[in-house]
Amino acid sequence: MQFALPVPTHRFWIPIAAILAHALVLWVFVVTRAPSVTMPRIASMSVSVAMAPAPQAEPAPVTPPKPLPQTNTRPTSQPQPRPVRETVVSAPASSVASNDAPAVPVAAPASPPAGGEASAEPAPVSAPRFDADYLQNPRPDYPSLSRRLGEQGRVVLRVRVEPSGAASQVELQRSSGFSRLDEAALQAVRRWKFVPARRGSEAIAEWVLVPIPFILH
Repeated sequence: MQFALPVPTHRFWIPIAAILAHALVLWVFVVTRAPSVTMPRIASMSVSVAMAPAPQAEPAPVTPPKPLPQTNTRPTSQPQPRPVRETVVSAPASSVASNDAPAVPVAAPASPPAGGEASAEPAPVSAPRFDADYLQNPRPDYPSLSRRLGEQGRVVLRVRVEPSGAASQVELQRSSGFSRLDEAALQAVRRWKFVPARRGSEAIAEWVLVPIPFILH
């Protein structure tokens, strides 16, 4: 026995088409009305912090020193000291030897007259003397220890002779190399008498060099 399937008619398709049409309209409505959600864009921003430079202290103004007032000072003329005449003479040697020699004056150059004015030439100056017989100056003692040790030498003394003939200052000009001989010469000459220097007929104070040799034979 065979069954035949019913053939769909026109009335059968009408409700199906209506349902499909409503479904399509509903889908279109839903799609068009749904809000579109847009994700916000996050912008990247970099911030750089710059430190402000510290204010520089202004240097203090340099005040130049005030120049000192210049004073016009005139050089004062210093009085020229009177040149000292030194006379080199030879004293008699010690008791061991004797060397007598005349006085040999060493005259210093005369200073020119002040103001350039011409003046008369000064009278010549004679040197002090100590070798006159009437002076009776004792000879220096030769130290006994210097004799035993064989000490010899020549002492030169610088003596200021006053107008009276006395020795006011006795200085050691040159040593013999032995203190005992130097001291013996100083002690002896301090007691000596001199013939003073003279300028014309006037006795004047003057320096003289007195050499005293100590010689062993």
